[in-house]
Amino acid sequence: MIYESGEMYLETILILSKTLSEVHAVDISAEMGISKPSVSRALGRLKDENCLIIDASGRIAFTEKGRSIAEKIYERHQVLTKMLVSLGVNEAAAAEDACKIEHDLSDETFEKIKEHFTKMGKG
Repeated sequence: MIYESGEMYLETILILSKTLSEVHAVDISAEMGISKPSVSRALGRLKDENCLIIDASGRIAFTEKGRSIAEKIYERHQVLTKMLVSLGVNEAAAAEDACKIEHDLSDETFEKIKEHFTKMGKG
């Protein structure tokens, strides 16, 4: 099982890959405000866990396992942010709180939240 900070790295790589043609450690460092050596250590762990492939030029790509985890966390972030905003929480606070919740919520609870908001036409 991937640790919470690992999930954050994977989600960040997914988000960056939507706007950058190639993602490198320096991009992650800048986006997350974390030192490059810390990012390098985290990427090494994610590579060891078969979540990432890092080529000789430092380009970062997902394995199937890594992409699956990143997309799961990203979806949770999006749905939870929308849910909190619909409850009247401002967008910035909603996104920050969703980030805290997304890692600890069970799959069953998340699916029920998603189902509920889909039925309401908000999902």
